[in-house]
Amino acid sequence: MKKKVEYNYLVKVIKGADEVQARRFAAAMALDIGWGGVSRIAELTGMSHSTIEKGTREIQEKEIVEKPGKLRAEGGGRKKVELKDQKIIDDLETIMDENTAGDPMSFLRWSSKSTRKISEELKSMGHDVGPNTVARLLKEKDYSLQANVKSFSGDSNPIISVDTKKKELVGEFKNAGSTWVKSGKPRKVNAYDFRSMAIGIAIPYGIYDVTENEGMVNVGTDHDTSEFAVESIRQWWSLIGRHRYPGAKKLLICADGGGSNGSRNRGWKVHLQELVNRIGIPVTVCHYPPGTSKWNKIEHRMFSFISMNWKGKPLVSYETVIQLIGSTETKKGFKVAVREDNNKYPTGVKFSDGDMTKLHLKPHSLHPKWNYTLLPDSSTPDT
Repeated sequence: MKKKVEYNYLVKVIKGADEVQARRFAAAMALDIGWGGVSRIAELTGMSHSTIEKGTREIQEKEIVEKPGKLRAEGGGRKKVELKDQKIIDDLETIMDENTAGDPMSFLRWSSKSTRKISEELKSMGHDVGPNTVARLLKEKDYSLQANVKSFSGDSNPIISVDTKKKELVGEFKNAGSTWVKSGKPRKVNAYDFRSMAIGIAIPYGIYDVTENEGMVNVGTDHDTSEFAVESIRQWWSLIGRHRYPGAKKLLICADGGGSNGSRNRGWKVHLQELVNRIGIPVTVCHYPPGTSKWNKIEHRMFSFISMNWKGKPLVSYETVIQLIGSTETKKGFKVAVREDNNKYPTGVKFSDGDMTKLHLKPHSLHPKWNYTLLPDSSTPDT
């Protein structure tokens, strides 16, 4: 009975002591009990076996800690990685820099900056560092986890990404991909994809609003011409853009360098000038260089989801095309509006040098053939 009272008293003493003292008091009690002492004291105090055993070793080896409360002697423990590897901080800052020069498709520029990915990139640069250490370094350098915050209002200026999706034959034709259907009952389609067997052709011209993560597709039924491309943008502005951005002072269009909205397409600039005059605000166009169409946001933020939504489903009618595009959405809130365009767009229309001189076109200093601004008739280009 006396021993039990004594141990209960020592447990109270342990709870009021600092870490080192508590560990050694517990170890002394365990040694006093003998066999099974560590388990018994662990049960009484709530300490782990390893903590008590460490206290036992310290007593037996007479490891005296100079300052009570410290878990190790001054200068003990593993040195921080940044003390052993002084270049790691510079390389970490380089990775975290949003404007890092070089290949825009390299490492983390176009992916989420998780601590795992950052540690992998640092390892490729010769630094032996794990995700937890990366998290500590980032906190010490005043980085924190943050979500996107909407700050754009109706007074901001729209940025749209545009392009023509692949033309599709409308009718009983095979559509790539597969979809769930009753076993043994696949949809039978034509064995050949002859244009003469089609009801018509669907030409989806897309407009993707980069700021709002929304899209619109104007489905043409005639030809993919520059007039059709600009009309698609006009429809977006009339139905969505002017309401979404009532205070807009300008419009930025990101487009591929070829096709109906190509940088060398005269009709594109002439029809776009007509649109500029109509809406009354400058329109800046930035064409992607040759071979870089994959950078165009509309490709992976809109067209890819439309393709996934209608995979394995024959586009048997224009109504089917409209319904499948219009039902496309993602978990992150992306939705797309769609309309059918039955206008006729003649091909082979020529535009003279005189037509081009009437343009209020201001080339930019950087790659002027790819980057330029069209101003309304009432505006005067800056000199």
